[in-house]
Amino acid sequence: MHKLPQHLAVIMDGNGRWAQRRGLPRSEGHARGVDVVRSLLTRCRALGIPYVTVYALSRENLKRPPQEVRFLFDLFIRFLKSELPELERQGIRLGMIGDRNALPLPVRTALDYGIKKTSGGDMLFTLALAYSGREEIMRAARTLAASLPNGDTSPEEQEAVFRRGLYNPELPDPDLIIRTGGELRLSNFLLFQSAYAELYFSDRLWPDFDDAELNRALAHYAGRTRRFGLTEEQLAAAPAPSSPGHGHNTPPDATG
Repeated sequence: MHKLPQHLAVIMDGNGRWAQRRGLPRSEGHARGVDVVRSLLTRCRALGIPYVTVYALSRENLKRPPQEVRFLFDLFIRFLKSELPELERQGIRLGMIGDRNALPLPVRTALDYGIKKTSGGDMLFTLALAYSGREEIMRAARTLAASLPNGDTSPEEQEAVFRRGLYNPELPDPDLIIRTGGELRLSNFLLFQSAYAELYFSDRLWPDFDDAELNRALAHYAGRTRRFGLTEEQLAAAPAPSSPGHGHNTPPDATG
């Protein structure tokens, strides 16, 4: 496989529709989606992709029917408990971005335990939970305003301070964002960090996402020329630029 992304981010869409088309409760679609996450991590580990982030629960998802939200929280806890030994075995480190205060205490406790238990891993698997890209940008803007009230600094320094206000400032920007389910939008996911990300939209519903579709997404990424605003002539004359937010060889601290 040529030119793999360092950071793969996934918007997992279609669990509910997958279940409805089969006459099953939505919870069955979510449960099947967990199996696909497990397969994705194993495949990315084998390929050597060091950062994987999945959009597991948005702030807007918290407005869904209470019984579905409760099921999702219970599913997260069961997933964390059941998968920790395998994450440890594969050297996969757990992380989280999002509003921790919006999560119930049992979910926060399970996350904290999982993050601590897998802290020795050299691949970072980040769950976006109770996450909103707009809220993250506002949070970072508050950090910038408090740190540089006069604005008397270079744009580069301002961006560095802004990044310190992100949920995990050490997490590299995504190189490739995959969205399943046939929708063509980012849905408030990594809005600041996705400035130069390549996008792959799959018609597959998330429970039907498999290694073959992942390979198609990676082939799409490999076929792209990432210019980061430069011309073809500039790219040919200079070393390949790294995208903003890159430059970390090992996964950073997982909490955000």
